[in-house]
Amino acid sequence: MLRTIFGIGALALLGLFALKVFFGLFGALFGIFFVLLGWAVWISIVGGIIYLVLRLFLPDTARKIEEKFRS
Repeated sequence: MLRTIFGIGALALLGLFALKVFFGLFGALFGIFFVLLGWAVWISIVGGIIYLVLRLFLPDTARKIEEKFRS
């Protein structure tokens, strides 16, 4: 009976260690992913605002930019 209790305890500690390693490694990767995702969203918003201003005040320039990216 004592051997079973120690076996379950050892298995639980091994599982906790595996979870710590798993989330430690992938936690950093998720952190980097969300930082890059935040930057991409920010750049998209700023680019959209710049394009909107160009479209309103300089429509010919906006049309040239569209043509450059289409071809």
